[in-house]
Amino acid sequence: MHGLLDVLDSRSFSSLWYWLLLTVTWTWVGRGALGIPSELVRAVHRRAAEGADETPAAASPDSLLLLDWVSLVTPRWQVSDRDGTVLTAVAAFVVSALAWLGFAYGRELAQAMVLLVAPLLVLVVLRIRLATRLRATLAEAEAHRLAPDLAAADMAGRITRHMRLTMALSMLAVGGAALWGTAWLATHPLGI
Repeated sequence: MHGLLDVLDSRSFSSLWYWLLLTVTWTWVGRGALGIPSELVRAVHRRAAEGADETPAAASPDSLLLLDWVSLVTPRWQVSDRDGTVLTAVAAFVVSALAWLGFAYGRELAQAMVLLVAPLLVLVVLRIRLATRLRATLAEAEAHRLAPDLAAADMAGRITRHMRLTMALSMLAVGGAALWGTAWLATHPLGI
């Protein structure tokens, strides 16, 4: 029992488990966008950047495959206005309570959780926004107002920008947590 309490110690910044969780979490969420294979996005984006097939007779297989992926994964990220309001209120309450406990009362575990959860919430908002924009482009393509290759190129560009933004957010989240954790450990060398 005593060994379990040592593993669940509330000292986060000096725990290997916290840093492992932080690293694995940001590595996992940074691998792609909405579950769409990044290789497919790169192929469509590269094809659009090269300007291949200015006037294509038929849509490329990669473009059609990207459109299929978007039609499959974006409904999972659809949030109604009512649900969005409730989720925003709950998330704001939880992060505010953790921030208050962590930074006003000096609780290390709460600070560590804020540094982990707050950037992830920003990422969720960015992904919901991306899914909404991709669905709008997909609707244009399905209504035949936009050619499949042009729709796929637009989607690939949006997804690529999102992945770059996710990479920057992950670097800021991990770097910010590392700086804050180092400062915390410097001012609290014995965990007190």
